[in-house]
Amino acid sequence: MQTTIPSRVIAGAVLPKSQTTTLALVVSFALLTAVAAQIRIPLPFTPVPITGQTFAVLMAGAVLGRGAGAASQGLYLLLGLVFPFYAGGASGWSYATGATGGFLVGFIAAAWIVGALAERHQDRTFATAIPAFLTGSVVVYLVGVPWLANVLGVSWTRAVELGLAPFVIGDLAKALLAGTLLPIAWKLVWAARN
Repeated sequence: MQTTIPSRVIAGAVLPKSQTTTLALVVSFALLTAVAAQIRIPLPFTPVPITGQTFAVLMAGAVLGRGAGAASQGLYLLLGLVFPFYAGGASGWSYATGATGGFLVGFIAAAWIVGALAERHQDRTFATAIPAFLTGSVVVYLVGVPWLANVLGVSWTRAVELGLAPFVIGDLAKALLAGTLLPIAWKLVWAARN
């Protein structure tokens, strides 16, 4: 028989709850997103590169919950204004407000949504985790693609071709990976508590 884990998210189940711990986790996930941004494959036909960022965003929300997860991505956005933390070592206001800026803003919303779903235990089984992580990916597109269309001055159809279509398979893979890792992590937590 499994015992009930009182925490709403995995970080709270395995780490002591304190402001210091939360702050350390927020900073850690902001830095993890910066590292994942350096896993970059530029595509010649779009200003949007393939990166590992979305995976870090999904994990931030699921591991930390909505508030801390969104805060980690907000911190990532702010740090990138000063430090070379954006994709390919980019930084600055012009990058943050440029063609890919909507995706950066979308990271905050996606981490919040995934965190809210995780707090409702949607990260504890494969069957519920995958839809939760896919929802987070969709949120990134809902902010990023219209922003891309506006900045480039292209139609929404063209923005979908440039900022969504080339990334669907990769984001499906990231959602599957995250949706596999979190339920496994919860099973390990439950096993350790029994």
